[in-house]
Amino acid sequence: MEEKHYQIRKNDLVMVTTGKDKGKTGKVLKIVKKKDRAVVEKVNMIKRHVKPSQKSKGGIMERESPIHISNLMIYCEKCSKPVRVGRKILEDGKKVRFCKKCNEVIDK
Repeated sequence: MEEKHYQIRKNDLVMVTTGKDKGKTGKVLKIVKKKDRAVVEKVNMIKRHVKPSQKSKGGIMERESPIHISNLMIYCEKCSKPVRVGRKILEDGKKVRFCKKCNEVIDK
């Protein structure tokens, strides 16, 4: 099976484009490659009923649930909009991602 490549990576700032959380922005905490999903901070929150154990008190816990990558777009801070991403190679040979609207380099 071929290795999957995503435009979105861990620690990217993304905006949700569809669904109940449309318009929310957050940082990507984790990428789940097997299911083409990403966990985004404070987006797609779910409630879980947790039994008390020796480690935790139990009760109703809220946590992030994975959201499909097709419902996310990288958020450009310069444009203040979700944008499409291109790839280019700089003069020093480094591969970077850039905003297709303003040509701002996304990778630091």
